[in-house]
Amino acid sequence: MFDFVNKKKTVVQIVLLIAVLPFMFWGVESYRSAGDAGYAAVVDGEEISRQEYEQAIRNQQENLRNMLGEKFDASLLDNPQMRLAVLENLIQERLLRREAERVGLTVLDSRLTAEIQNISFFHEDEKFSYQRYRDLLQRQGMSPAMFEARVAGELMRQQLLEGITGSVIVPRTVAGKVASLSATTYEINRMTISPEQYIDQAEPDEAAIQSYYDSHYQDFTLPERVKVEYVVLSLDELARQEQISDEEIRKYYDEHQDEFGQAEERRASHILLSVPADTTEEQKTSIKARAEQILEQVRQDPDKLPELAAELSEDPGSAKEGGDLGFFARGLMVKPFEDEVFQMQPGEIRGPVETPFGFHIIRLTEVKGADVAGLDDVKEQIRQLLQYQKVADRFGELSEDFSNIVYEQNDTLQPVAQMFNLPVQQSDWIDRNSREPSVITNERMLQAIFSESAVRDHFNTESIEVAPDTFVAARVVEHRPASAQSIGLVKDRIVALLKQQLASEQAENEGKQKLAGLQAGEVDESLEWGESSEVSFAQKKGDNEEILHALFQTDVEKLPAYTGVVTSKGGYDLIRINQVKRPDIGNESSQYNLLLDQLQQVYGQEELSAYIAGLRQRYEVTIRPLEEND
Repeated sequence: MFDFVNKKKTVVQIVLLIAVLPFMFWGVESYRSAGDAGYAAVVDGEEISRQEYEQAIRNQQENLRNMLGEKFDASLLDNPQMRLAVLENLIQERLLRREAERVGLTVLDSRLTAEIQNISFFHEDEKFSYQRYRDLLQRQGMSPAMFEARVAGELMRQQLLEGITGSVIVPRTVAGKVASLSATTYEINRMTISPEQYIDQAEPDEAAIQSYYDSHYQDFTLPERVKVEYVVLSLDELARQEQISDEEIRKYYDEHQDEFGQAEERRASHILLSVPADTTEEQKTSIKARAEQILEQVRQDPDKLPELAAELSEDPGSAKEGGDLGFFARGLMVKPFEDEVFQMQPGEIRGPVETPFGFHIIRLTEVKGADVAGLDDVKEQIRQLLQYQKVADRFGELSEDFSNIVYEQNDTLQPVAQMFNLPVQQSDWIDRNSREPSVITNERMLQAIFSESAVRDHFNTESIEVAPDTFVAARVVEHRPASAQSIGLVKDRIVALLKQQLASEQAENEGKQKLAGLQAGEVDESLEWGESSEVSFAQKKGDNEEILHALFQTDVEKLPAYTGVVTSKGGYDLIRINQVKRPDIGNESSQYNLLLDQLQQVYGQEELSAYIAGLRQRYEVTIRPLEEND
């Protein structure tokens, strides 16, 4: 694609918007008021509201969903450690902002204006639009002053961070040693002594079995378990129940034709004579006159345009293609260029057309007309869309009704299931560590299911939002307390574990004995070394890291040298070092500079962590207990 095309970078725009508008909502919370907020933490007298904390968790969850796609697990943030990490991030932001204010950092109005005007989401016709800016903020319930204060705060925080991490200096001698170690390559042979060859010889006695059982008693305890019945209220399920008439589908189809087809596309070729920003009027006139001369040549011989484009066009992207720009729809080119192309007939030549990039000679080569799908082809798509829209408009109210019925009739789920036409589902045995079915096994749901009122009184749990626009209520129907298994039931498991343990110890002892002999200069003809291979930190993989640590600690003045490591599977690796290659890495090499940058980042992060720890001591921080934030 050629260089002067002004593409709409939708994904980038959305990312930019999210980066500066973290207040955007999703899920049913957008239907609710913030009246029940409370606080999650207090930093130097300033509260972090519960609403902000919950929104930060949702934002993080959505970020993970976007990054992981189908591999995303909704339970990732449903544990105290992850939720505390999100809260800690909010606390750090507050601390850094407080410190930025204390040391007197400021943001000039000119910089603030430039930063905001560079956000392409606020652009129309390639320029910042103040009206669009105000409209988008208004939709999010913000005034320009509020938004600008947020951006200014973020810029001050970034200034502080850059001051901390940018002041880090890594000694060049340290970088040089690390670079040398990183680039050092070892040619080795390996021989693995596997524990499997000693399994049959390992026979734990009764005393060892009893001792293991006594010291690992908790490992053989069956956890507390329950069976539950549960009801799931989701926007998707209610949408499927919504009735949509054929008339409604037809009306939507007629009013949204542009959504159901391929827009008209045109293919054109061009020759560009660029006009730099500092060009004088006299120079510009001269460039235009040259463009008119080229236009006349093309009109006299249209087939010569590819040759002239390759020779004269100053758009390098299309010049090598003979000026061909391929097919494009409206909205992908700069406006003057696009307006001209979409008025032309196939084969027509026009110019010079002036754009911000210069003067263009254009030839329209082909037109693909718009292609709209038939109603029958998109009928079900429209039905689902309308179903979703109808339910979404009132889902907040429906979810409140769901919660109220579950609470008011707390000894049965039948009324709420009947009201919303939902099935009462049954689970198999689950415990506090279960992960299936996922809809009832996130952290908050499991806490509610194993609460005293749910287990002892068989009361309904509260309605809990387990995913965006998905609520669940459950009721315990059967309960089994934690119970210990007798040694007779678990003896075979213990014997297998002990046999593996004894075999691993035997393999390690055998390996260390052979290593001692090799290091003493003995020759062991029974050793069957594997094929030679090269290992280095620059290309480490699998279990090579442990091997590399062993290699670095081995005296290699006299080769071959020998070392050994315990493997992750309980065996022992004997290693013979045949050759050591230490390349000379100069202080100006790209490899050295890349490593220096990486070290500066690591040191910078350590410096920042220490700095934030200091701020935690300087400012008073109070964190509300996690269970009160859930």
